[in-house]
Amino acid sequence: MNSNNELPVQKAEEEWKKELSPEKYYVIREKGTERPYTGRLLMNKDKGVYKCAACGNDLFTDDMKFDSHCGWPSFDREIAGGKIRVHEDRSLGMRRTEITCANCGGHLGHIFEDGPTETGLRYCVNSLSLEFVSEDNQHIAG
Repeated sequence: MNSNNELPVQKAEEEWKKELSPEKYYVIREKGTERPYTGRLLMNKDKGVYKCAACGNDLFTDDMKFDSHCGWPSFDREIAGGKIRVHEDRSLGMRRTEITCANCGGHLGHIFEDGPTETGLRYCVNSLSLEFVSEDNQHIAG
């Protein structure tokens, strides 16, 4: 696991607080979770790219997204090139695999090995951790 000192985008927490809404700060910087079925990107079916809401790092494309019926946007893989880092998460009395943005360290969600596609993976991501840029360049915040 890499330390935060190795991240390309580094900012003081006060800077993040100024740049992110309180809801996004809670999820991205404090590793919070939005309530299920409340995220703006859950039902998004447009063509485009899902980016980190904190730094703009490209993470997923529309063809990687599927409806998992879990309450959060789900993807079966990430864009190649080390866009996402994985970390062991033992919070809440569970053992899970947390996913974070490899560019800024922002919390995205968790990855599970119960996906329905050939990858067998389900990247379960908070809408608040994402920004969506459609093929026609319309920008949708999570």
